[in-house]
Amino acid sequence: MNKKKILYICGSMNQTTQMHKISLELPEHDAYFTPFFDTGFLGLLNRLKLIEFTILGGVFKRNTLNYLSENKLKIDYRGKNDDYDLVITSQDITVPRNIKKFKTILIQEGMTDPPDWRYHVTRFLHLPRWCASTSMTGLSHQYDYFCVASEGFRNQFIERGINPSKIRVTGIPNFDNFDEMRDLKFEYKNFVLVATSDIRETLKYENRKKLINYALKIANGRKLIFKLHPNEKVKKRIDEIKKYAPEALVYHGVSIDPLLANCDVFITKYSSTIFPAFVLGKEVHCAIDNEELKKLVPIQNGGTSAKNIAEVANELLTSSRSVVRGREKDKYYSDLRNNLKYLLKRKVARTNTGH
Repeated sequence: MNKKKILYICGSMNQTTQMHKISLELPEHDAYFTPFFDTGFLGLLNRLKLIEFTILGGVFKRNTLNYLSENKLKIDYRGKNDDYDLVITSQDITVPRNIKKFKTILIQEGMTDPPDWRYHVTRFLHLPRWCASTSMTGLSHQYDYFCVASEGFRNQFIERGINPSKIRVTGIPNFDNFDEMRDLKFEYKNFVLVATSDIRETLKYENRKKLINYALKIANGRKLIFKLHPNEKVKKRIDEIKKYAPEALVYHGVSIDPLLANCDVFITKYSSTIFPAFVLGKEVHCAIDNEELKKLVPIQNGGTSAKNIAEVANELLTSSRSVVRGREKDKYYSDLRNNLKYLLKRKVARTNTGH
């Protein structure tokens, strides 16, 4: 196969390092990288610097550009070269107009948001996917293949309406070799670790006081450590934690991996960090029950997910099929009708039996 030209669309550091790892498995092709970008309404807000808290700008864009520069990777910001044979991206809640004509592979970045009220309102009213954040992952259908972390996630994405023939269970870089974390050193051991979220920085609601009090109850006198999300307002969040848990330690700006490896208990609500904690055998307190977690855990293949994805990429590059973005059947409304019928039948059955 002749040398091809591939554009890798980055985002957070997790997404950026995922793209870099995949590119290393495709050394026979020309690789170009860009921070995440958009060409529509979000692109306008981005240029006006009104959404700096998202992966389109702010610290995420700066970190990505620094990483690309430090690793001497070729940058084509916003894909302006416009002559790619393949685009690989880890997010499709918005898809830039200028890449829709290229063959595309979507990579699952990690945990996706649960389908809450925003998800249902967005789907019911056909609002832009970004209104419901990552719970809409995959639902652009603007890709040829979607590489996912596990069979559990495959089934979850199919239930949300993604074409099964487009999904490949390859594992995902950064989440495919948790065993390598077991020997990481940290200055403390046997503590309770809390991973906080940037949910309020992204304009959603969180009762942080409730989380801190819950952590104090679980710790019950044991050392309590909080690790802030990279996108949180550091001073404000530290002051908040110290107000309710003055003895707790707070870390920020460091990798959470050594903390995960050495804690006994891990508390968070909904985060990709649940997976390494679960695989490492920690006592996990989160919004997902253990049975569901077992199904979703990314396949552990010794760190070969990037190679698996590279094989999918080469398969697509050698394919002669044209880029056709047909409209996928939206099963949301039929599922909604079926769920309502089920709830009504259950209500009637309870009424008839006197319950």
